[in-house]
Amino acid sequence: MSMPLLEVKRVETSYGRSQVLFGVDFAVGEGEVVTMLGRNGMGKSTTIKTIMGMLRPKAGTIVLKGEAIHGWPSYRVAQKGIGLVPEQRQVFPNLSVRENLVMSARAAADGSCAWTLDRVLATFPRLAERLQHGGQQLSGGEQQMLSIGRALMTNPRLLILDEATEGLAPLIVAEIWRVIADIRASGIATLVVDRNYRAVLAHTDRAVVLEKGQIVLAGASCELADNASALSRWLGV
Repeated sequence: MSMPLLEVKRVETSYGRSQVLFGVDFAVGEGEVVTMLGRNGMGKSTTIKTIMGMLRPKAGTIVLKGEAIHGWPSYRVAQKGIGLVPEQRQVFPNLSVRENLVMSARAAADGSCAWTLDRVLATFPRLAERLQHGGQQLSGGEQQMLSIGRALMTNPRLLILDEATEGLAPLIVAEIWRVIADIRASGIATLVVDRNYRAVLAHTDRAVVLEKGQIVLAGASCELADNASALSRWLGV
C-alpha cells in the first residue's frame, strides 16, 4: 500500500473518564475492503464514531487522503468523502424511499457524481419497486438496502458499514454481499463491521481484530480464516 486512503494512528478515545480505545492503529487502501472484528464491547463502534467525528479522540490522528480529519464535526467528515451505513439502519420512517435517497444526494469531494438515483435503483431493484413506500413500510432487509443506497448517494471515497447483515434472512445477506462486491468494483473502499466473522472474512481483503480497545491481530482475511486458534482466542464465545 503506497498512501492509504484512511489511516487511523494510535487513536485513544474515552467516554468521560472511561477510556475505550488504547492506541488503535490500522489503514484502509484505495478500493480495499477491510473488516474490523471483535467481540461485543471491544471498541468497534467507538472506533467508527471516532472516525466519523461523533467522538473526539484524546490522542492519535485520523488521516483521509493525506489530510488530518480527527476532531472534525461529522458533517465535514461526510463532506470529505466518508459515508456511513449505521447500525439499526436509521432510515427516515415518514419519508418515502425516493425522499430518503434524494435528501442525501450530493457530488463527491472532487465534483464527480458516479452514484445517481438511477444507479442506486438499478443496484437495488427492490427499492425501485417500492419508490413511493414510506421507510416504515419496508422490511428489515429493504431498510438495509435503503440505508446503503442513501450512503452511496453521497458519492463517498470510503463506505463504512456497521453490522450490515445483522438480523437479516440468508437470501438478503447474500444480496448485501453482492452489493458490497459491486461497490468495491466501482472503486469505493469499504470498512465492514459484522458479527458473522466467517462470512465477512470470505468477502474482504484484510482484517483487523480489536480486543479491549487495541488491535491484537491484523492480516489478510484468507490467512486469518485459516487460523482456527486465533479465531477461537479472539472471536470465539
